[in-house]
Amino acid sequence: MIQETIVTTQSSEGITHIAPMGIHVEGDSLVILPFRPSTTLNNFVETKVGVINYCDDVRVFAGCLTGRRDWPLQSAQTISGRVLECALAHTEVEIERIEENTTRPKLFCKTVHTANHAPFKGFNRAQFSVLEAAILISRLDMLPLQKIESEIEYLRIGLDKTAGEREWEAWGWIMAVLDNHKRNANR
Repeated sequence: MIQETIVTTQSSEGITHIAPMGIHVEGDSLVILPFRPSTTLNNFVETKVGVINYCDDVRVFAGCLTGRRDWPLQSAQTISGRVLECALAHTEVEIERIEENTTRPKLFCKTVHTANHAPFKGFNRAQFSVLEAAILISRLDMLPLQKIESEIEYLRIGLDKTAGEREWEAWGWIMAVLDNHKRNANR
């Protein structure tokens, strides 16, 4: 199973990096597969720790993919790391082992602390639409534009029916990136 989360890591200098990432859940293990090159991978290799944030504010996912990475943070409880203030829950992890790969190494993590901060009240279809659209724009250079536009059109249905202010704001950020990409592609 893959859970869509926000991973926060820190460099050895204490600079926090916030990145949306699908975390693979394999029994009791959490496996993170960051692409090379990535700040998340570099920070994990340097410090061996990170925080998995469970968040229902899709603006964080869309924001990180559209250049908005300044989200309020607080200190982690057992590791040297930071937690998103808007996280409903978080898990602090340490790297147990790394399975090397030239594209996506596997970081096998053990949980060292978990905390719940607020109740999860469920997702609406617009949140799903924003998450899927964010994933699509993260692949603008990998997927055909026609496929992305077709999927965005379908995702818009759920957005139109169930979105609140947060979802509309996040959708707007994503559409601005897509529009900019299309303008640049037509030059």
